[in-house]
Amino acid sequence: MKYAPLLIAFLLSSTAITHAEDIRLQAPKELNGYFPFSPPSSLHEWDTRKDYVRRQILVAEGLWPMPTKTPLNPVIHGKIERDGYTVEKVYFESTPGFFVTGSLYRPKNPKGKVPGVLFAHGHWQDARLTLATDEKVRQEIAIGAERFEKGGRSIFQSLCVQLARMGCVVWQWDMLSDSDSVQIPREIVHTFAKQRPEMNTTENWGLYSPQAEAHAQSIMGLQTWNAVRSLDFLLSLPEVDPERTAITGASGGGTQTMLLAAIDDRIKLSFPCVMVSTAMQGGCTCENASLLRVNTGNIEFAGLFAPKPQGMNTANDWTKELSSKGFPELQKLYEIQGAKDKVFLLRGEHFLHNYNGVTRSAFYTFVNNHFKLGLHSPVIEQDYEPLTREQLTVWDEKHPAPKAGDPAFERALLKWFTDDSNHQLLPSTATSAGLQNVLRPALEVIIGRSYENAGEVEWSLKEKKDLGDTLEMTGSLLNKTHNEEVSAVWLFPKTWNGRAIVWLDDTGKSAVQHPEVKRLLKSGAAVLGVDLLRQGGEPLTQAPISKNPREFAGFTHGYNHALFAQRTHDVLTIVRFLRTTKVGNHPSPSMVSVAAWGKTGPILAAARALAGEAVDRAALDTEGFRFGQILDYRNPMFLPAAAKYLDLPGMLALNAPHSLWIAGETNKPAVLGAKFNEIVSFSGEQKNKQSAAVDWLLK
Repeated sequence: MKYAPLLIAFLLSSTAITHAEDIRLQAPKELNGYFPFSPPSSLHEWDTRKDYVRRQILVAEGLWPMPTKTPLNPVIHGKIERDGYTVEKVYFESTPGFFVTGSLYRPKNPKGKVPGVLFAHGHWQDARLTLATDEKVRQEIAIGAERFEKGGRSIFQSLCVQLARMGCVVWQWDMLSDSDSVQIPREIVHTFAKQRPEMNTTENWGLYSPQAEAHAQSIMGLQTWNAVRSLDFLLSLPEVDPERTAITGASGGGTQTMLLAAIDDRIKLSFPCVMVSTAMQGGCTCENASLLRVNTGNIEFAGLFAPKPQGMNTANDWTKELSSKGFPELQKLYEIQGAKDKVFLLRGEHFLHNYNGVTRSAFYTFVNNHFKLGLHSPVIEQDYEPLTREQLTVWDEKHPAPKAGDPAFERALLKWFTDDSNHQLLPSTATSAGLQNVLRPALEVIIGRSYENAGEVEWSLKEKKDLGDTLEMTGSLLNKTHNEEVSAVWLFPKTWNGRAIVWLDDTGKSAVQHPEVKRLLKSGAAVLGVDLLRQGGEPLTQAPISKNPREFAGFTHGYNHALFAQRTHDVLTIVRFLRTTKVGNHPSPSMVSVAAWGKTGPILAAARALAGEAVDRAALDTEGFRFGQILDYRNPMFLPAAAKYLDLPGMLALNAPHSLWIAGETNKPAVLGAKFNEIVSFSGEQKNKQSAAVDWLLK
């Protein structure tokens, strides 16, 4: 046939190409790395990127789709009257039995609808309830960070009081394990270090377990969910103007500010402090989640809020280079949207990590100007009498606190999110629209690549052999876009029929020695064997992880693709090469199929779900694998969030309506329904599985 000389000539003429080592063989990226942001060249380009990164945040934090919003059941009590404002104690349920606690500040005599402000605090322990010592306040006054001996004792009360006096309603809530938030203890939220065997189970698991990670359940996600519900609470107050809502916070509160502003369009003004940076991205377990910052970072998170008003500051910490690294790029992003004057940076490198009086004044002024409060600018903070811990705590005899640090509550909370997610996702698989609008966008984030952006691929020939009826060519597929390399071997029958079949298994490219491959070659099909990433040598028992000694998957997988995802990238690279390489005027080959065995079966399920019709036929053995059964996040098959989206059957469902052959399932998974043109379930011996698959591939 004409195909054979054309493609073979191409492959033989492609001599060695100079290339760098596969970038994935470098040490994993960590939170203290460098996270630059490149502004887009056009609004169209940004709109596409913005949609993806926003979805990435939602998937990473377990909020795609958004959990069911159950009744808040707010309790507001203990009003305290002060000069021009009131303070009330509040708690509500972000999910049934999961309490959010805090203080509600309101102007005494609001005139019509007034702005509403959310205030998220960072890693100041017992932030809302604690007052600084006299000595600490005097030190702050001496360096110009504070003005008042009384008001300077609480940066948190100071901001809330001043905003209430300016006519704003302010909700200042507790981060998990802080102040009156007692249900999940501090050693879990902030200082978690080692996996807990009793929580690492396939049912009734706890936070940080591989199960929690596989279901996109994290402290970070819980905190953001509480922020979403906090905004729901704020907007439920009749005096709050939904067109003038703001969020601010420093340190970990700055992280929460960026993320809520990025994912919730109801926020109209954002002011994240001492966290917008190209350097350290957030050092606590409460600021990290698997998938969250893979190929992105805090500068881009802040950019998602453009073109709405946004301010930020620097200090003598990881933000100290923001004025030259990150902020100019944010200005360009705002400029292409015609809003360069709506992004603001307060320089303060002479101060330590803070939300001090100088920064607070900048925030008041920013709010005053953009919400048109009509006050003199700059707005200068006024002194006040701080409230004590006893005056602020929401729990008392009439309002008893829930049980503190109860492991049963932790398990029940995660189960609620799991059940709610399944309740939403299962019906979505009943329609093609549900699959394409919910499951597929999630899978694109989990794998971190689609077929469309698989990259530009070239062939690099290393050696060729004439085996009589067959040509053997070894070399590499070089993904020039992503700087990746896939070692490969081609077996070409000299009477090629235009069909190519990729044969995958755990041994890598040596899998082409399987007896059934000879039958494929005899039929006239070319066969391609490859070493997926880290295949081809001793079987890998543990995937690489970051140097961080704390046993938290998010410190690795929050910044790096999982090995499972990287191997899926390799399959997409292969298919992209086969489908996009042109030889003269002829596409080559005419038909592409992929067969996968062992642990590569689930990898093919993911790749084919993303490649769609680019793979004419896919045959795979699942061996009954489920992501939800993995109990070690270092397992090479571990994949964050994969179990949440109906596990491997969810990926198989995304193969519809394209031809798929499945082995390894005792029963056809219910989620598959009747979506496939062709499904063969086969449960015989391993040797018979390959034989049956080849029969099907050759039809």
